[in-house]
Amino acid sequence: ELKSLIFDDCRKEDEWKIILLDDYTTKLLSMCCKMTDLLAEGITVVENVYKTREPVPHMKAIYFITPTKKSVDGLIDDFITKSSSRYKAAYVYFTDFCPDNLFNKIKSTCAKSIRRCKEINISFFPYESQVFTLNVPDAFYRCYSPTLEKTKDKDAVMQVMAEQIVTLCATLDENPGVRYKSGPSDRASKLAELVEKNLENYYKIDEISQIKAKTHSQLIIIDRGFDPVSTVLHELTFQAMAYDLLPIENDTYKPAGTEREAILEEDDELWVKIRHKHIADVIEYVNQGQKRVKNATCHFFFQLSISALTQLMKKMPHYRKEISRQVVHLNLAEDCMKKFKSSIERLCKAEQDLALGTDAEGQKVKDSMRVLLPVLLNKSHESYDKIRAILLYIFSTNGMRSCLVLPGFSCDSDMIRNWKYLDVPIISSPAAPQIQHPRRDRSSEETYQLSRWTPLIKDVMEDAIENKLNSKDWPYCSQCPPTWNGSGVVSARQKPKGSYKGERKSGARLIIFVIGGVSYSEMRSAYEVSEAYKSCEVIIGSTHILRPRRLLDEVKSLSKPKDVACITNE
Repeated sequence: ELKSLIFDDCRKEDEWKIILLDDYTTKLLSMCCKMTDLLAEGITVVENVYKTREPVPHMKAIYFITPTKKSVDGLIDDFITKSSSRYKAAYVYFTDFCPDNLFNKIKSTCAKSIRRCKEINISFFPYESQVFTLNVPDAFYRCYSPTLEKTKDKDAVMQVMAEQIVTLCATLDENPGVRYKSGPSDRASKLAELVEKNLENYYKIDEISQIKAKTHSQLIIIDRGFDPVSTVLHELTFQAMAYDLLPIENDTYKPAGTEREAILEEDDELWVKIRHKHIADVIEYVNQGQKRVKNATCHFFFQLSISALTQLMKKMPHYRKEISRQVVHLNLAEDCMKKFKSSIERLCKAEQDLALGTDAEGQKVKDSMRVLLPVLLNKSHESYDKIRAILLYIFSTNGMRSCLVLPGFSCDSDMIRNWKYLDVPIISSPAAPQIQHPRRDRSSEETYQLSRWTPLIKDVMEDAIENKLNSKDWPYCSQCPPTWNGSGVVSARQKPKGSYKGERKSGARLIIFVIGGVSYSEMRSAYEVSEAYKSCEVIIGSTHILRPRRLLDEVKSLSKPKDVACITNE
């Protein structure tokens, strides 16, 4: 655990400490713990290592920083001379390997003040319990923009991504078999090879030059163009819908006209429980939860004994907190439904028909243009939503026969055309037909009519666990782990539900990494597949989390020079 790695070395009762962070570690630590957790560890002040600070010479300081010149200079400045040291001593923790030049600089300037110096290898953000992102600024633009084709920037960003993925594997204590989706571009294969090379270097034991054996895990690298549909389709599960339709920033939503904020985080048990449910089920669930709390309160209230009233008073803060949380999520769900009823509902049927090529009754859509035209002619739909429908039409037909000229969309045409840089066909070419991953039959699964689409990555997850991925389309660039080299080996290791937690610890892991962003529906798939295949935990990650509107802006920017591009990676 990150907290124990950082705080165990200088834990002492009744001793307060200061922690120094840089921009990256501030974001990383905020995802792992709250200020109350830091207080429990004896941290009284959190400071930015870049800024000038008042000296506190009687207190120890923990430096949790990236091994960069700017952060190291901030550390050295605090201990230039012993007489002017800002703090009593330093405990230094780097997120990654510290280059020799920076390490030697520390040794020659402030080594006597440092009690501990460790590299803890965590160059990724744990966004959720089964979701991670990387610290790669401008990742989408740097991976796909043709303006960087003849520069070294693309190779550099691939190397950074590979190194950060290896720190994830190291944190999980995994040395996975690495494979990738072969395709028209070599992005996935290049990254897979770099990851395998970095894994070998990381796990090499110098004395006997041996590599740590492959663990019961598999890492699959996929390029974003593999499934463009899931990035633009309107989703009706709670988390995906909220982040698509509402102005949520930094995982915080503030309903219009109120002071109350909804912070959507892992510590919120209700949020974790309902975020993957369909919006209709969410509203019903939260309403029932409110009734349960009210009934429980009334039950105590009408028992007039002193002991019952005492119990009620003790429970009141808990009930108030629970009701407040339910009200916030109900407001969030209702705001989603207002957007849905105003215009999105009419869009969803057309989108599902275009994405699947069949209607709700399972009949094949004979003319996709007839599905698209009513959306384009409807004046109540925003231009972004119309562009999303146009893209679904193009994706479903493997590209247009000729360039579609649409009045009113000339200034946003790059939102459509630039998908070619993700190797998604925009103009169809009979000479190079698009080969789709074979879809699993889900006709027996219960679903809402407006939520029939299943992300392609969910099929890949299930096929990988059942050893059904074609090795020609999904080649390994490393030794195949023993767990995954026989038909159905992983799924056959399933245990009864009671032993789920223990088995999950020792079972296989499937790690999916998507170059160029992961959608909320794909994140949900990781949890659903983990629940279905008890012996295999699925972890999914990417350069960043996708939101449809921002994605379209990013795609539009790909053809622009970097200094004028609209770069919105979170």
